[in-house]
Formats: sequence, C-alpha cells, structure tokens
Amino acid sequence: MDDQDAIEKKRKQISRVHRTRNLIIFFLVVWIIFSICAIAFLGYSVHHLNGEIEKLNETIRYMSSHGTATSSGDALTYDYDLKLNSYQTDEDNLAGEDDVRKVYLTFDDGPSKNTDKILDILDDYSVKATFFVNGRTDKHSLKMYKRIVNEGHTIGMHSYTHKYSDVYASEKAFEKDFFRIRNLIYDTTGVKSMYYRFPGGSSNKVSNTNMSDLIRFLDKEHVEYFDWNVMSGDATSNELKSSEIIENVMSDVVKYKTSVVLMHDAANKDTTVAALPELIQKLQKEGDLLLPIDQDTKLIQHVTLSNK
Repeated sequence: MDDQDAIEKKRKQISRVHRTRNLIIFFLVVWIIFSICAIAFLGYSVHHLNGEIEKLNETIRYMSSHGTATSSGDALTYDYDLKLNSYQTDEDNLAGEDDVRKVYLTFDDGPSKNTDKILDILDDYSVKATFFVNGRTDKHSLKMYKRIVNEGHTIGMHSYTHKYSDVYASEKAFEKDFFRIRNLIYDTTGVKSMYYRFPGGSSNKVSNTNMSDLIRFLDKEHVEYFDWNVMSGDATSNELKSSEIIENVMSDVVKYKTSVVLMHDAANKDTTVAALPELIQKLQKEGDLLLPIDQDTKLIQHVTLSNK
C-alpha cells in the first residue's frame, strides 16, 4: 500500500505540474495574442493620428497663406480668421434639400502623364471638368492642351511657371507670366482662355505684389479668377489614400449649391487618378451636376475688390 500511495501521490504531482504548465502556456498564448492586437491597434492609431496631423498641418498651411480678406477703400487688407474654411460662408450658396447641386471638378498643375489618365476617366463617365494649366512645351503637354479643349473641357490658366518668386515678384512680372501662358494656350489650341487660378489662391500670403493690383489687371483683360470651396486634400505633401480624397470631397459638396473642387493632375498625384472613378460615381448617384467652368458659373473667390 505504501508503494501504491507513493505512486498515486507521484501521479497527482505530475498531473499538477502538467496543469500548471498548461495554464502557464495558455496565459502566455493569451498574452501574446493580446500584445499582437494591442500593437496592431496602436499601429492603426498612430497611422490615423498621422493622417489627422497632416490634415491639421494642411489647414495651418492654408490658413497661413489664405487669410480672410476684407476690402478697405480700393486696396485689400488681409486679416487672419481662425475659423476653418472661413471663406466658405456665402449664405446664398448654402444648399437646401431641394437644390440640385453643381460640382465643378478642377485640376491644377498639369499637364502631366496623369492628365491623359484623368481625361480618359472623364470620357468614360461623360463628365466635363476644368484644367488650370501651367506652361509646358514638350510634345505630350501640347497634346494635352489640345485634348482638353477638343474634348469639351474648360482650359484655364494657372501661371506659366508656378514659381511664387517669379510670378509674384512684381505686377510687371505677373503680367509677363500671364501673357506667356495665355499665348501658349492660344497658339496651341486657338482658345483665348478667360479663366485664371492664382498660384496659392487669391488670398495667398506669398505675393510680393498687392493682390488687388493683380486682380484689377485680370479685370482689365476680362478674365475671371476662380478659387475653391472644396478641397480634395491631394495638395498635401503626404500622399492620401483614394478613400480619403473621396471622403474629403463628399463631406463638403453636400454643403453648397455650387462647389468648386480643388484637385491636381500633376505627375505625382496617382491617388487622385485612382480616386476619380469612384468619386464621380458617388457624385452622380447623389444627383449632382458635374460641369466645366463657364461664364454662367457662380464665382468662388476667397477675396474680391471693393469695386467689383
């Protein structure tokens, strides 16, 4: 009996060791799974926060270069307004439930290899848009100017060089750059462009020249300038996901009767190209009219002259 008791005792001892080992292994596995989940969650949170920080940085950049402008006599004076998108407060442009919204997709900084792709997508969906182009004379760019016009889109000017230090060095420098891009478009397409988008927008803070003088010059040339009231977010240095670009646009176009959407067709804007088909589908599903800028388009301008 003593031997039997000893064996039984030994067996129970081994069983307790096994249970303890299994319990330790179980807790280790649970801890490892929990740790992996926690690391994944933290990784997602960091990525999300980086996105939010970039959006805030974008807002700060735009607020620092696009202050709210007020007119004082004939000259423009600029006052910072910390209210986000403070230039989007035109009550006459706020959309009601029964309003048919007009959306103007505009593309800056082309032409490039992506201009071709964007034109293909627009053609697939029978949509017309507006391209504010820079000056380029290579064979592909000249072909893009012609294609934009031939396919019924609006071609606008976005300066020849897009170099702030050159474009805004003086009123004379601005005029020289203006005629350079306008003549290039006319000589290439036969169209005398009537629309302009200032590099950095009309309320930019980088110009060495009083913007009111440049606006008066455009008035004299019978050229309308357009800013934007909806940002896709593709102007940021960090590449946004297609889904983020779509969300940025869709969350704002619902607010306005007329939305002028800032997008870019530069060579490094591949996610803008990727986002465009789904964005168009969503806008069309909402019943929005997708139009090119023309003489009937409501002016969306961050600043205006007191005598306009």
